[in-house]
Amino acid sequence: MNDHKTGTSTVESVETILTHGGRHPEEQFGFVNTPVYRGSTVLFKTLADLDAQAQRYLYGRAGNPTTESVESVINELEGGYRTKLVPSGLAAITIALMACVKAGDDIMISDSAYEPGRKFADGYLERMGVSVRYYDPHIGAGLTALMQPNTKAVLAESPGSLTFEIQDIAVLAAAAHAGGARLIVDNSWATPLYHRPLALGADIVVHAATKMFVGHSDVMAGTISATQEAWPDVDRVRNLLGFFSSGDDAYLVARGLRTLAIRMKEHQARALDIAAWLEGQAEVEKVLHPALPSHPDHAIWKKNFTGSGSLFGFVLKPAHREAVAAFVDHMRIFGMGYSWGGYESLCLPVLMGKSRTVNPWPNDTNLFRVHIGLEGLDDLKADLAAALGRYSAAR
Repeated sequence: MNDHKTGTSTVESVETILTHGGRHPEEQFGFVNTPVYRGSTVLFKTLADLDAQAQRYLYGRAGNPTTESVESVINELEGGYRTKLVPSGLAAITIALMACVKAGDDIMISDSAYEPGRKFADGYLERMGVSVRYYDPHIGAGLTALMQPNTKAVLAESPGSLTFEIQDIAVLAAAAHAGGARLIVDNSWATPLYHRPLALGADIVVHAATKMFVGHSDVMAGTISATQEAWPDVDRVRNLLGFFSSGDDAYLVARGLRTLAIRMKEHQARALDIAAWLEGQAEVEKVLHPALPSHPDHAIWKKNFTGSGSLFGFVLKPAHREAVAAFVDHMRIFGMGYSWGGYESLCLPVLMGKSRTVNPWPNDTNLFRVHIGLEGLDDLKADLAAALGRYSAAR
């Protein structure tokens, strides 16, 4: 962390970075938090200033002290050259992909990647002349055999959005770089507190900041961090597309970051407790949590991660859709909705549909994705136990 008063650089814990990073009270009349800057027009004092284009802020779309306060914290945690706040996690993915390719190029995407990112690649990039291919998330060094001369980007997500496969980022990075491509990693699940893809060789890291960074389910945001080599292309694309986050949104992200370390510890402990409990329930076929020894990728998780997130999945014994409705329709605490990362627990039944193409997911599998919030563990278990009872009776 950089000491703004003395200009010296110090090594701090993530907790200290999250608490103090990006804040300069001496520039804000002593107020602890960077205030919300709202503005489009930035004034120049002289024609010479206008011609020089050298002052800190030129126009609102380029950022302001509120957005920069967030970017500096994430960048320090992620170990990037630069970081930019953007309107959503999907915006971060689209910027990252477009920063790597042009018409005639090829990209490869993990078959376990976030579905909206897949839709962007299939529905937009292919129309612009970029070929899109998907690979088995367990491919590892086998990625080398799939690389083509025109492959310019590889998108990984570890763990996968719905099925929680862990990818060995260092191995993928080596294969991508040997083939002349950049590796992009979605790090939303673990955050840089528990996983640092850039240190493992990734070129670009994206986050759905909406989730763990914000932590309160009340604002959409994304972040994109990159190495020095990759950053100019990332920044150019972001500028050309006009992606911008408001001071109001940035303030809410900054608020969430201050408690990220504490929240992650609580979410991790609670999720592991619930996941282990679910493994002992009769109606549960398997639990998809990488930090459990039963997970097939547990060894890779232990090698690359220092902790785990709030989100995991579980599969129930086969049953018709009415049994799924019986499970979720009468839950007392768990809500049913998209997104995750807030203080409230969520349980979402998942229909894979076309979300997997390399290794299709069985259509008759009743997969659920859960986010474990900050409610009492006994209350959460009671809610799940009642739901499992209803499921068993309905099947």
